[in-house]
Amino acid sequence: MKKFLGVLVTVAAVTALLVVAKIATAQWRGGYGPGMGRMGPGMMMGPGFGANATQITDEKAKELAQQYADKNLAGFKVERVLPSTGMPHAMYSVELKDAKGELRSIHITPFGGVMPFSGPAGRN
Repeated sequence: MKKFLGVLVTVAAVTALLVVAKIATAQWRGGYGPGMGRMGPGMMMGPGFGANATQITDEKAKELAQQYADKNLAGFKVERVLPSTGMPHAMYSVELKDAKGELRSIHITPFGGVMPFSGPAGRN
């Protein structure tokens, strides 16, 4: 009986260890599957994101930023486009400025997605 109980405890301990390892792996990957992270498939990515997508240029980033400003930030114009090339694809930080001198920053992903950085208060 003691031998059987010892084997049962060992099996339960190994099973618990495997369950904990599986949970840790799922948390590390974000729970969406291999390599997806917390973003999930295609979230915050611009049009055409995928294996055959082409990276946008500085001029296209400026154009997308101005389109975003025209739609969401009345009176703001592109002040400057700053490329960030630390990753495999270039991304862009774009500073927008209005007539009063208020600044806003937005982020352009390598494939054309636009994300605002600052809130309504902006920065001076």
